[in-house]
Amino acid sequence: MTRESESTVGKVVLETTATSFPSSHRKIAEPNDTPYFVENEFRLSTAESFIDVHDPATNNVVTRVPQMTKQELQDVISSAQKAFPSWKRTSVIARQQIMFRFVALIRENWDRLAAVITLEQGKTVADAKGDVLRGLQVAEAACSGPEYMKGEILEVAKDMETRTYREPLGVVSVICPFNFPAMIPLWCIPIATITGNTVVLKPSERAPGAAMILAELAEKAGFPKGVINVVHGAHDTVNILLDAPEIKAISFVGSNKAGEYIYERGSANGKRVQANLGAKNHALILPDADKEQTLDAIIAAAFGAAGQRCMALSVAVFVGETASWLPQLVRRAKALSVNGGFESEADLGPVVTPQSKARIEKLVGSAASEGANILLDGRGIKPTYYPNGNWVGPTIITDVKPSMECYREEIFGPVLSCITVDSLDEGIDLINQNEYGNGAALFTSSGIHAERFRNNIEAGQVGVNVPIPVPLPMFSFSGNKRSVAGGGSNTFYGKPGVNFYTQLKTVTSKWTRRDVEPSTMGLSMPTHS
Repeated sequence: MTRESESTVGKVVLETTATSFPSSHRKIAEPNDTPYFVENEFRLSTAESFIDVHDPATNNVVTRVPQMTKQELQDVISSAQKAFPSWKRTSVIARQQIMFRFVALIRENWDRLAAVITLEQGKTVADAKGDVLRGLQVAEAACSGPEYMKGEILEVAKDMETRTYREPLGVVSVICPFNFPAMIPLWCIPIATITGNTVVLKPSERAPGAAMILAELAEKAGFPKGVINVVHGAHDTVNILLDAPEIKAISFVGSNKAGEYIYERGSANGKRVQANLGAKNHALILPDADKEQTLDAIIAAAFGAAGQRCMALSVAVFVGETASWLPQLVRRAKALSVNGGFESEADLGPVVTPQSKARIEKLVGSAASEGANILLDGRGIKPTYYPNGNWVGPTIITDVKPSMECYREEIFGPVLSCITVDSLDEGIDLINQNEYGNGAALFTSSGIHAERFRNNIEAGQVGVNVPIPVPLPMFSFSGNKRSVAGGGSNTFYGKPGVNFYTQLKTVTSKWTRRDVEPSTMGLSMPTHS
């Protein structure tokens, strides 16, 4: 992960560059430790405890992540706090210019970011590039900062006006998941910084490399010292971030167990908290849907990224005769190549850890024991050159009932549960009974059916012939129900994201002309009229 710079002895720099980065799953003879980032420089932690990061395709160690010391963490938070007043006073136009350069550097280092994601997280290179792209789009949208930060003005009475101003919160923290090592940091860093906040980012201890590259690029783009910082660790680090009085807001993406804890503890400490949690996303397939396009969409949404995304399609609800499409769905899934992410023909890579693999396989096994039919079983698969990886192939389970564990639990793997119903309304009712509410999709050629679905479905993000309806950055992520901690916001980008990272200030001013006689003093509540 790091090496010493040739030009400055002792200076810690990243091993990878825009033109030199991993391209295979070759074992690293002597893995280096991942540094943290503060004051626009990388530093090696003095921690005594480290967490091994493994290549999921081989389970070889690629780096170690420190459980940073309390003093190191406090030093980083203090740096962000110290940088805030100056960054807040920096004009939004100046911040915009830095963001333009940041975007250009991300594009220049796109392949490098993708390669590190493939090595640490397991995605195919193509999928990792998509991870970067969806974050890059948010950074590009953040270049509209001057438009986002405009206030309003209204003359509310004679000689009196009210103005609104958007002001940053201060130091904000971002706690990231393993499954999108570039996208989630880029959902948050650009919006938080363009609005004048400083950031303490904690990447997942399973996949830290992309965040470190982004920190390097932020320094090159011209972000001042202390504006963007990266820390490492597990539960102890999270608790320090949740308790630090300097940190005013927390953004989190991850599991329900962790997210609900973060929401409760952060909120109890007076912080704003947005948390996007688990999901059980459904696709409802009507007989009038385009069969070929629908089957292709289901395959991509269910098995892409090895199913490790909160918007993965995990349940297909077949209406009426569409249940006869299942054999063709299985044939498509069987044709997918499960292999190391650097292999050019790979369609999906491994899951992130042996523990994840074991959990997925256990849930698949529970389906069989509860009476479901495993139509396609991806357990036990082993690519020729990577026998020690965390492999689970595409799996399709039919005859699933809502009471089954495989339906109730978020599997977070390449597993598609299939349910049959008799009508559109029965399918809507089934989906609405689920406790999660991130996304739902309908496949149909009928506008009337699409409108009925849109009006009645209880999901924050709805797709019509779109299996993963995550909105682009001009809108915002909008899950609901148990997919959002505490009923709070999970609006990471777009105008709602700006609202999360800013607070409104209203100023009412009265400017009386001197040639007008003063009015009689009154003690009643002013009416502004």
